[in-house]
Amino acid sequence: MTTTNPRTRWICRAAALAIAALVVSSVARFYHPRYGFTALIAFANNPEYQLPALQSLPHLPNPPWASYDGQFYAQLALDPLLRDSAIDRVLDAPIYRARRILFSWTAWALGLGRPAWILTAYALQNVLFWLLLAILLARWLPPDTPRGLAFWTACLLSHGMLMSIRLALLDGPSVFVIALAVVAAERGRMFTSALVAGIAGLGKETNLLSASALPTPDRRRGWLAFAAALVVVALPLLIWQDYLHSIYRSTSPMTAAPIQLPLVGYVQKWQTTLADIWSIGIATPAVYGLAALISVTVQCAYLLYSRQFATPWWRVAAAYGCLILILDRAVWEGYPSAVTRVTLPLVFGFNIVLARDVRPQSWVWFVLGNVHLIPAATVLPLLGAAR
Repeated sequence: MTTTNPRTRWICRAAALAIAALVVSSVARFYHPRYGFTALIAFANNPEYQLPALQSLPHLPNPPWASYDGQFYAQLALDPLLRDSAIDRVLDAPIYRARRILFSWTAWALGLGRPAWILTAYALQNVLFWLLLAILLARWLPPDTPRGLAFWTACLLSHGMLMSIRLALLDGPSVFVIALAVVAAERGRMFTSALVAGIAGLGKETNLLSASALPTPDRRRGWLAFAAALVVVALPLLIWQDYLHSIYRSTSPMTAAPIQLPLVGYVQKWQTTLADIWSIGIATPAVYGLAALISVTVQCAYLLYSRQFATPWWRVAAAYGCLILILDRAVWEGYPSAVTRVTLPLVFGFNIVLARDVRPQSWVWFVLGNVHLIPAATVLPLLGAAR
């Protein structure tokens, strides 16, 4: 067994700290003396779609085309129990957004219930969860060797992760909670893992796929416990759904997720991406879409190739790989598209599983599976000023 040179170990750790400092400093560049960090939330400049509580607070306005989903969850954080009837007016899809309440609650708690602090907390909680995830990720990918640092960096600087920070979205914090569920599963704590996976489901319904980390039983009694654990997974969201039903009685709270027939969105994305590159050339943003497509395709291919079913992270990544097959065209729209965020746990599972493969060809898988780092370089002003 080879040991790492102490000097190399400290250089790699220093590089990891430098990467963390670079991300934090790049986010700090979005601070505005009047509007704080609300540039990260991307509010639309339309009072008609803002809660009264938000209208009274300084926040950076954006034209409608520059606004994004974080604005909805930030407003939910101002009213986390949906007691203000105006919340229906300001959300584009009230039931769909309200179902994803977890990180609105965390922002409310971090902001101590004070509206101005809540907005700041919501804007910056992605950074907090990123830092916590950076520490937790060292459990599987310790950044004290060049190899470990490369895999650790590929996860934390992935396009989906940086987009979550840049637009104050739910995907980055979700991966942290999913990672906690995996930790519990690896320790054999089935019900703890189930409970954490269930809580993660309150952040995004697709987070329930983290239940795939639960260990598969091999005896009859084990299967009964496994079935009980699945009930635990579903319980938090069912309880919250019941609360939503008490508010939205006229509409089913089980609004369908954006899915469609298998492979339709994936194949169409390949077709449109290649067509745009063929007609316009490599100067088109479609190149970023091609990078994302190559990444998710190679990640899924390696999972099929490795078949490490006994590894919890492999099972989680495989579940998200299956999700790719049925994602709606709306998720694939634009370049590089939201798929890098929606399937972010796939990036983590792929790199964690691949890091254990010490064969020389593993670096080929690594490079091709992490081509998403190309568009990721355009997300945050890592080396320049924020716009």
